[in-house]
Amino acid sequence: MSKPKSKPNQSTPASGKIESTIAAPATGFQVRYPAFILAAVVLLIYFPSFSLGFTELDDTIFVKEFARFNEDLHNVIVAFTRGLFDAARDPYYRPLFSDAMILNYHMSGIEPGGYHAVNILLHLTSVLLLFRLLPALGVRPLHSFLLALLFAVHPVLVQAVSWIPGRNDTMLAIFVFSFLLQSAKYADTGKLANLLLSGLFLALAFFTKETAVFAAPAAFCLLVLYKDVQWKSKNMLPQYVVWVLCFLLWFAARSAATIQSSGIGSGAAFSDMLHRLPVILQYLGKIVLPINQSVFPIQEDTVTYYGLAALALLIAVALAGKPSWSDNGKRIIAGVLVFLLFLAPALLVPARLNQQVFEHRLYLPIVGILLILPQTIAFRSAITDKTLTLVVAGVCVVFAILNIRHQSNFSDPRTFWAQAVETSPHSAYANMMLAARLDKSEGRESEALFRKAYALNPDEKYLNFYMGELLQKKDSVLASEPYLLKEKQISNYTLCDFYLARVAMEKKDIPGAIRYLQTFLKRDPYNSMANNNLLLLYMEMHQPEQARAHTAEMRRLGMDVPAGVAQQLGL
Repeated sequence: MSKPKSKPNQSTPASGKIESTIAAPATGFQVRYPAFILAAVVLLIYFPSFSLGFTELDDTIFVKEFARFNEDLHNVIVAFTRGLFDAARDPYYRPLFSDAMILNYHMSGIEPGGYHAVNILLHLTSVLLLFRLLPALGVRPLHSFLLALLFAVHPVLVQAVSWIPGRNDTMLAIFVFSFLLQSAKYADTGKLANLLLSGLFLALAFFTKETAVFAAPAAFCLLVLYKDVQWKSKNMLPQYVVWVLCFLLWFAARSAATIQSSGIGSGAAFSDMLHRLPVILQYLGKIVLPINQSVFPIQEDTVTYYGLAALALLIAVALAGKPSWSDNGKRIIAGVLVFLLFLAPALLVPARLNQQVFEHRLYLPIVGILLILPQTIAFRSAITDKTLTLVVAGVCVVFAILNIRHQSNFSDPRTFWAQAVETSPHSAYANMMLAARLDKSEGRESEALFRKAYALNPDEKYLNFYMGELLQKKDSVLASEPYLLKEKQISNYTLCDFYLARVAMEKKDIPGAIRYLQTFLKRDPYNSMANNNLLLLYMEMHQPEQARAHTAEMRRLGMDVPAGVAQQLGL
């Protein structure tokens, strides 16, 4: 007798369809309306996020600073030809994320509430898709519901939902879950529609975030090891072709876009990866024991002993279930591989691009750990389905409390960066950002934080600008010049030229001040103070033609021209 190509669970609908009732035949225990429960739980748990503001970590860039870009719907197409933050000087290529922000802008403008509402709906969608995906992989319906419930409330995923740019990961999950679902269906049915849909969703995942590169390898692990499909069966070979074509399409589009190389694959990136290997344990600890969360975690300030405890616990519950390779051993290996594959980008990203170990990056990797649970004694013991459901519900209550508490850390910039400094005290960036957000009455504390940040990393992006600005506020204008010039080399931050113009004025270098203001206004043409200062400098240097031309430009931009200057120019 030939070996079957797959081992579908007899209680699992082949289509992965959401059932209105989940029943356990052996006990008669039922969970009615599971999809409705999942939706209600997500909306209830994340209700506080509807009223959150901005954190001023990238969110204000995409919403406020990109407002002019977002106004033009044509940029939905343009996004496929440029980098994410900058059109040409940016290694991130995420056009569908940009499109989501453009469309959200046309619904909500620059008010944060509309963006948070969309983020919550995206999370709700991914929860329901995961609930559909798990049965298609062979997980029992009741277990699928419980795992989706854990995913819905897990506190480590708060950053992906409550932080506006975190939607990059929820969008990616929606496309990856849809891709995996259609791939599993095609492995079962061989229907062309499922194959084409799997390719469509994989392509959408690629254009959402680079992590999609690992979606096809994860699909292979799940289909071959978890679902027990023969790797060279007739329903697998066409999928390989689709996977390669999707990658080539994305790679060609990314190569044609005006972006920089990411640096992945360089010697420095390999060295960074070796340095980041302990992050695997840190992330595992946050999944199993989510009690050390941070809005801005760095490797140095994240402990590993929670991860070691989590690893020991997972090994214990897996071995206690007496796994066999033919029964559940392959599925455990598949879950581990899925976790590691989707976590790989966090290890591969060069340190010069990003040194944080953000928790939103766990949105997909956590699924690998969830897939392991049904193969452990925790789910395979002799306890009844009702008891298991009550136990998981109890865990979810604890997770929900931690979740809601962590959401409050995303309420406003000061709260956000205060928590960042508390949990990541060795982060120069966190100390700098908190210092910049303290009010005037806390000037001494702000200066202390700036100086602490400078001691931690004098090359931190924007820090030299803040040090220069701090000195100018203390009337040490000439002393600010080295910091501002250094910041121009590091980031070429726009405001450096504005403050360097004041340095030039202090040095009686009027032509130099004019050059700095001209450079500044090329990048920020609507700054009224800079425009007025430049106009006055033209007058002081007895350059009436330049003054008239600049007056005309100010009026074109809708700015008022000082009446005395206009009178002197005969305008």
